[in-house]
Amino acid sequence: MSVALIDYGAGNLRSAAKALEAAGAANVRVTADPAEVRAATRIVLPGVGAFGACAAALRAIPGMEEALEETVRGKGRPFLGICVGMQLMASEGHEFGVHKGLGWIPGIVRRMEPKGPDGEPLKVPQIGWNEVVPSPAGVLVEPGYAYFVHSYALEAANDVDVAGTASYGAEITAAVQRDSMLGVQFHPEKSQSYGLALLGRWLKWRP
Repeated sequence: MSVALIDYGAGNLRSAAKALEAAGAANVRVTADPAEVRAATRIVLPGVGAFGACAAALRAIPGMEEALEETVRGKGRPFLGICVGMQLMASEGHEFGVHKGLGWIPGIVRRMEPKGPDGEPLKVPQIGWNEVVPSPAGVLVEPGYAYFVHSYALEAANDVDVAGTASYGAEITAAVQRDSMLGVQFHPEKSQSYGLALLGRWLKWRP
């Protein structure tokens, strides 16, 4: 098994690679080469920063979007999007303008406007541990606490694509899943035993 961890200048690559290895991945390749993505048996797209900047950086690598489309959508190889990497799976993101996503999960990424019980605004970004509640559609997401850092959340057009939720002033999408694709808003590499267990299940997943 080889895992391609995509390097497009917008992810915590070292921590993600170490977490994948700790979860059982024997061959993690940090790469910006579309040919290596095509050759990999599993693909991970991390993401830190603004949606538009991440989308532009990914598309700035010649052939990368095409390699992802061919390998993930065309050949059905297991894919994992992390944080903004999950958000990029959406149709579009509304962060500093409107930006086109990969279009794999119909939906829009919007800024959160969470409010507490008395209607007072909650702090954005959400930073810290929050409970993840699995949805019926999710086969990889289990209940537990994960580490989140985000100001925007994916509003999926179809409930069947939502694999898990969390509560922060309102229900937010914590994970999405469709076909061979899994996306998580939280950071598995920062979520200790919960995150490692999720990565372990994903590495063994046969969608």
